[in-house]
Amino acid sequence: MRTEPQHVVHRILTGLVTIPCALLLTAATHAQCPADLTDDGMVGGMDLSVLMAAWATDGSQQPGSDINGDGVVGGADLAALLGAWGPCVTTPAWATLIEAWPDPSVVTNANLRAAITATGLAWRVKDTATQIEFVLIPPGSFQMGCSASQWFPCNPDESPVHTVTLTNAFYMGRYEVTQAQWQARMGLNPSYFQSVSEEVSATEVPNRPVERVSWDMIQGFLTPGMRLPTEAEWEYAYRAGTTTAFHGFAGSLNGTNDDSQLVNIAWYAANEGTQTRPVGGKFGNGYGLHDMSGNVIEWVSDQYDMNYYGSSPQNNPPGPDKGSTRVVRGGCFETRFDSTNTCRASYRAALAPENSPGTVGFRVARTP
Repeated sequence: MRTEPQHVVHRILTGLVTIPCALLLTAATHAQCPADLTDDGMVGGMDLSVLMAAWATDGSQQPGSDINGDGVVGGADLAALLGAWGPCVTTPAWATLIEAWPDPSVVTNANLRAAITATGLAWRVKDTATQIEFVLIPPGSFQMGCSASQWFPCNPDESPVHTVTLTNAFYMGRYEVTQAQWQARMGLNPSYFQSVSEEVSATEVPNRPVERVSWDMIQGFLTPGMRLPTEAEWEYAYRAGTTTAFHGFAGSLNGTNDDSQLVNIAWYAANEGTQTRPVGGKFGNGYGLHDMSGNVIEWVSDQYDMNYYGSSPQNNPPGPDKGSTRVVRGGCFETRFDSTNTCRASYRAALAPENSPGTVGFRVARTP
């Protein structure tokens, strides 16, 4: 039977657990699983024993037990250990762990949670260099292409529907890149929507998505290993196991084709129409991604070819090898666009890579 961490804490505090002396002497730092103080591939009672034995000591004397590296063994280290309880996950070298396992209240589909867990990779992390939050998208197959809504049919470039298999897990930005994140890295903010409004306070403005950034400009923002998602990765991540025009959300977990329900997941013409909104204000999808529909249209890495779906490879399609424009996905807040149509899962559009409209932003991806 699995021993819950709080029960082990009680047993240690009441003197019911004996700690082997060897463990006190050999605890070391662990880059990939810092709470695994005993190096056995698990975070459990023995690790907790080591931590409690080193409680309130100088972190330089007990570097393994000082999990968060703040110089003292204490409550923050205990919280980190309990949060990582169970089999170890791998946190990429470029990242800081936020949450090891998928939260069932966010990733509500048990099959998706199992697929994420099976990778052995941390579910939710933060890029240490840019502070961008990522969630893990597991490998898998899906049907890419036409998902009509009740109000809008598909366009010709959304066909044929075809099977795509992504053979490797990847990390996807949980939110669109914000103005604050862009400015911190690039030293300036090109966005049109930098002012407060009746709906967006001064403290919220930095969390509006950055816009007026071209595909070309974004290349200068990307750190080593960071990239734009491919078009296939973007649609796979959007769908999160659904096959509908709009991804699932609380109250409609399997997705919907009902355009009137888009208000739950997107800022678009019907509930905005004039400005961007701070990221994350609407329900996320089954992977915990927000604003995949609406707010700003998002650049992806692929060049655009309206006929590409007829010849794209099944496994890990990289996009066409030539073209003068790049694909954008997801729709935006602005009224003059086709409202719910552009927010559909399969809707495709193209822009010249040097263009930088005030309706277009991006989110990033990383390979573990």
